[in-house]
Amino acid sequence: MTEGMTVERIVLGDLEIVRVLEWRGPFGPAARIVPDLAEHAWHTGAAGDLAPDHYDPTDGSYVGALQTWVVRGGGRTVLVDTGVGDGRHRPATPMFHQRRGRFLELLAEAGVRPEQVDAVVNTHLHADHVGWNTRWQDGNWAPTFPNAVYYLPAAHRAFFDPGAAHPARTGDAVDPAHRAEWDQVFTDSVAPVLAAGQGVEWSGTRRIGAGLVLEEAPGHTPGSSVLRLESHGRRAVFVGDLLHSPVQLAHPSCNSCFCLDAAQAAASRLRILERAADQRELVLPAHFAGPGAARVTRSGAGFAARWER
Repeated sequence: MTEGMTVERIVLGDLEIVRVLEWRGPFGPAARIVPDLAEHAWHTGAAGDLAPDHYDPTDGSYVGALQTWVVRGGGRTVLVDTGVGDGRHRPATPMFHQRRGRFLELLAEAGVRPEQVDAVVNTHLHADHVGWNTRWQDGNWAPTFPNAVYYLPAAHRAFFDPGAAHPARTGDAVDPAHRAEWDQVFTDSVAPVLAAGQGVEWSGTRRIGAGLVLEEAPGHTPGSSVLRLESHGRRAVFVGDLLHSPVQLAHPSCNSCFCLDAAQAAASRLRILERAADQRELVLPAHFAGPGAARVTRSGAGFAARWER
């Protein structure tokens, strides 16, 4: 696994998009990450050219990344997702358990200090999207970005809060270890933000600045969302975990193993990708390990990517 990779920049109208790539490497067998997809689909047809950035054909591994997107312009700095965090208790996910990383150093390399961040968007509340919401200070978890408004999908309070009784959370099919991890993630990475009065829970759509609109796209989790960006007629969409791999562009009906509502996740993915193709939105997913952004076009029953480098 490659640590502390780099900072990459894209200019879109008056806005600068900065990709802070914290690490990338094999996440596990590709057949497990996208279980509905036949093995040959990873190296044939419209999904081709996945190796080596997104797929390792030598052992069939899915290759992914952990990254944060920074949007700067109009005097504001916005973070989209905040990674795993430092020293988190995540025994159900060994890759994330007690991880130590260089996230704040990488942000500094991008020219961003914690106090300069105006807004934090959590596309959803999984462990690898909220970890740096907080850091350990004076014996407690406290917001990492003291001047930021944190935008949190309202639907997630009913699911991830330890006191919640959401059916998809409490059912017998839920692994108790994962339920315990959801509780821990909420406790150390979300609840302190709410307690500090910095959290804003939203639903439907929410404008968070000039040219920046949050929109629900449920399925991966009950509150999964995307952030749409527009500046001088140029558009982008941060899709979070609607996509884990470019293979899902060619096969948009195929979900990752992490999607909680398969039908809803597939419907959200198709809707967002169709609009991206029709409106020429730049697609910026959370976990692509090669080029992080793509222009998508319709291709048969799916989509093809032209990478932005």
